[in-house]
Amino acid sequence: MKYRIARFFLASVVGLMAATAWAVQPGNPAPDFTAQDTHGQTHALAAYKGKYVVLEWHNRECPYTRKHYTSGNMQRLQREWTAKGVIWFTVISSAPGQQGYMTADQENAYLQEAGASPTAVLLDATGQLGHLYGAKTTPHMFVISPEGVVLYDGAIDDKPTTDVGDIASAHEYVSAALQEAMAGKPVSAPVTRPYGCSVKYAR
Repeated sequence: MKYRIARFFLASVVGLMAATAWAVQPGNPAPDFTAQDTHGQTHALAAYKGKYVVLEWHNRECPYTRKHYTSGNMQRLQREWTAKGVIWFTVISSAPGQQGYMTADQENAYLQEAGASPTAVLLDATGQLGHLYGAKTTPHMFVISPEGVVLYDGAIDDKPTTDVGDIASAHEYVSAALQEAMAGKPVSAPVTRPYGCSVKYAR
């Protein structure tokens, strides 16, 4: 009995170490992925080596997401950084029947209505990409270096509210990470706590 307990404990520790070793965290290689966008085109992270990449988890029905879209803040960031050569992927991991799920046609209509301009919107109804990165909330943001290393994991900014009025005084973590990295500096806040609605994965 003691031997079985010891063996179970050892297996648990090894499993935890393995999970930690492969966890998405700044300084680690970003997990490669292949996903289809709302226009039927396939995108692989490996194809964007040499570029900064932003991943933005999205749910149009989440009030935290709406805060950044109804105000135009997210669209502003998308335009600003894609104009500088950054690849910006909006990711929808809501499962069919769950809040925020969108078909390709529905999302394309929403993008036009909202004036959003990411590089592409990746549809992840199975949650495979979301689970690969451990995306927890909408929004949850990641920044990946041109070398394919995770530079930032966390919130879009330091104002975890649904109040549009907080945006003007917010410290923008994603923009700060990109600015610092592009200036050859280490990212000063590589990890923050993401805020928003939970990602509506398949149950």
